[in-house]
Amino acid sequence: MSERGVTGPKPTTAGMNVDGDAAPGVAPGAGMNADGPTATTAVPGAGMQADADSGVPANEREPAVAGGGAAAAGAPQSRTTDIVAGPGGVMTDEVGVVTGELTLRSDYADGHVTLMVQYKDADEWYAVTGGRAALPDPAGLDAVHGIAVGLLHRPEG
Repeated sequence: MSERGVTGPKPTTAGMNVDGDAAPGVAPGAGMNADGPTATTAVPGAGMQADADSGVPANEREPAVAGGGAAAAGAPQSRTTDIVAGPGGVMTDEVGVVTGELTLRSDYADGHVTLMVQYKDADEWYAVTGGRAALPDPAGLDAVHGIAVGLLHRPEG
């Protein structure tokens, strides 16, 4: 009988204990912690931590970008989606109302997001009236773009 009072082979681990300790015979930090102390490791990113404070305020974290890199906090970013304007179209600063098939672009630069539209496949971009706002965290660009698409894309009228 083992020390746990159970017969049979001793249980094995995959590098993780519930209390946050490294499993026997496992390199420190090779496992994961859940709501426990930060995983210690000599290799950055080798351990994972869930629901615990990383010590870095959310507004100071660098957002992940495609390709595994990180975007600088003020680095320009952009998202585009084809939309169909609803009744009344989309008001722009330069030419007034635009209607029909459009492309919506959400640009992030220097702590601000700006919404732009163009007629689909055209060259000229127009600023959406009232479509500029402060956005301190560039990680919010996807959410802002998604909301703008939800508000402006009305193919059914």
